[in-house]
Amino acid sequence: MPKTNNNSRAGSSWGKVFLNTFLFLLACFIGGIIYLIILSRDLPSIAELQRFNPEQVSKILSADGKVIKELYIHKRDVVKISQIPRYLRHGLLAMEDRSFFEHSGISFQSLARAVVVNLMTLSRSQGASTITQQLARNMYNTIGFQKTYTRKLKELITSIKIEQTYTKSEIMELYLNSVYFGHGTYGVQAASNHYFGKDISKLKLDECALLIGLLPAPARYSPISHPHRAVIRRNLVLRIMKEQGYIEEEEYKVFTSGELPVKIIDRDGGLAPYFTEYIRRELEKIDEELDINLYKDGLIVHTTLDSRIQHALLTAFNKGIHRNQEILNEELSQNPLKLEEALEYSNYETDSVKLLLAENDTIPPALRNQLLVQGAGIVLDPASGHILGMIGGREEDIYRDHFNRATQAKRQPGSVFKPFIYLTALEEGHTTTTKLLNQPLVVFIDDTTQWNPQNHDGSTGLLTTIREGLRRSLNLISVRVVQELVEPKLIVKNAKDFGITTNIHAVDAIALGVSEVYPLEITAAYGTIANNGIYTKPIAITRIEDRHGRVIKNFVPHSREVQDESTIFILRDMMKSVVDGGTGGALRWKYKFYAPAAGKTGTTNSKADAWFVGFTPQLAIGIWIGMDDPAVSLGEKQFGSAAALPIFGRTIKGIYDIGEYQSRGETVLLNNKADWSVPPGVVEMEICEESFEKATRFCKTTKEIFLKENRPRRQCQIHSSPFSRFKDK
Repeated sequence: MPKTNNNSRAGSSWGKVFLNTFLFLLACFIGGIIYLIILSRDLPSIAELQRFNPEQVSKILSADGKVIKELYIHKRDVVKISQIPRYLRHGLLAMEDRSFFEHSGISFQSLARAVVVNLMTLSRSQGASTITQQLARNMYNTIGFQKTYTRKLKELITSIKIEQTYTKSEIMELYLNSVYFGHGTYGVQAASNHYFGKDISKLKLDECALLIGLLPAPARYSPISHPHRAVIRRNLVLRIMKEQGYIEEEEYKVFTSGELPVKIIDRDGGLAPYFTEYIRRELEKIDEELDINLYKDGLIVHTTLDSRIQHALLTAFNKGIHRNQEILNEELSQNPLKLEEALEYSNYETDSVKLLLAENDTIPPALRNQLLVQGAGIVLDPASGHILGMIGGREEDIYRDHFNRATQAKRQPGSVFKPFIYLTALEEGHTTTTKLLNQPLVVFIDDTTQWNPQNHDGSTGLLTTIREGLRRSLNLISVRVVQELVEPKLIVKNAKDFGITTNIHAVDAIALGVSEVYPLEITAAYGTIANNGIYTKPIAITRIEDRHGRVIKNFVPHSREVQDESTIFILRDMMKSVVDGGTGGALRWKYKFYAPAAGKTGTTNSKADAWFVGFTPQLAIGIWIGMDDPAVSLGEKQFGSAAALPIFGRTIKGIYDIGEYQSRGETVLLNNKADWSVPPGVVEMEICEESFEKATRFCKTTKEIFLKENRPRRQCQIHSSPFSRFKDK
């Protein structure tokens, strides 16, 4: 009987063991489930996985399709799996996940091997991540990169979800577009551009192997920082690919014996740095409105800039700016007083600066405001307002800064402002033959201050027409226009109508352009004269597309008529005289540009600002040269015709030699014969060249144009008979 009780107690004990074991395992299972649920709370859902969009590089394109700037936090450029070379895909499989197409996100064989090795070595040195698990880490920051079992569990959960969401090809595509390749580049396309300067589709076998070799430790195997290690790693990848049957023995031998590939530069991302920075700032003004992220969304920003026109402007600008710098350096070296004044607030010794200037050496940052010649250049299409070219300052790497003088610098325009003076006179009924006395005058500003304007060359004369006053840029004539013919407030109104937004003072000194303007705005104002009195606000962006090519926003030029075409025609003809035989005449005889053109030189009294702004029927170009410190002169003889016009001349000649530019996907042909047509309100008459009245048959005649309502109506009284010339004798 006792034996039976013992058996019963033994059976009961084993039952309790099984029950407790079951309950323990159930508790572990439930605990594990709860733990996995807790881990999963901050992991992506299936729906979130389907919406996954990796950060991408946003690209700024020129009108002729060149990439001129990329915006990004992480440099990443997404490409389709079909664009990725077969060698690169095979190298990835050989090195990172040989059973990629067999497993469901987790390789249990690799996992078991890693567990055994780590237990034996009491470390976590052995990894077992599949491509899918690595993608899970790359896609979501919540997983992390720490070598912990918690992270590994998160990887496993997310990997299973990824495999449920995407096909194998899509997983490989996502991986290759998101993995880090070093030097701030993410994804194979960005890496290909960075290391080899070419599109991913053009990579050769050894280049593919080099990229795959980077994956375990991009910093350690970088071909830039550690070329020897990179070669060893590349050859290892090629050997594994050969062993796995992805390449032949002959290919292995050829490509393991080669040197590291040399990077090929096939585009100049620094062609227009001031323009692209201007674009970036314009985009930042509207990014919230459009709900876009400039640095993550992979936007395509189409701009108005034509890279060929920019290159022509840059070539001319660099040549001109270096010449102006040499002239200033020479003058400062020979004029100790001027040099001392420029160095007044610096700690530099005069002798050391003289040596620096004599050798045309790099100017230190502390002296650049006073000693570095700066400048700006803008090329516009007057009809569309498209900015075709822009320079905002010195282009050398050592001198380039973030201050765009084309759009941000307020500078005195000098005589470049005079067309608005003469335009106002024409509006008030005066004609090109209206005569004023070209003699000195004194203007009393207040009881103690007087102003005594002079012509730039010190000349004087008798009665002079306003056409001649503009052609020769006579200050005395423009001052008398303001004093005798028009009110300053009318000139201010015209300047505002033509797009000038700076504060223009309605005083007599307005005649000499003492109120500051932005180079871009004064160029657009001249573009209005070229465009028959229709002002078009300058634009730099034509449209923004998302990463899939869908248009987010189109930018349309805004135009308005600000002046009668007939009045503009008269003013423009006066400005043609400047180019054909006035202060801008070098454009014809020196720079051999013979297309119909008009423009104006400008120089401030201190010669701190030198300008030439001009136009043809198809282009308007503005050039400003000066010092950042307006108290420093460019040089005693650095008038607009000497400092700025050469850059204008070489630029416009270079552009017309190109013969075309791109605008809104179309080619615009430049015609060096194109001229402005005469509007109905303008008449040409033969007049007496002495009295400027209707010519008689006894007058010595010349031709002049007038508005119909303001044309001469009286016959010349001086030459009314054959004996008129003898009246005073």
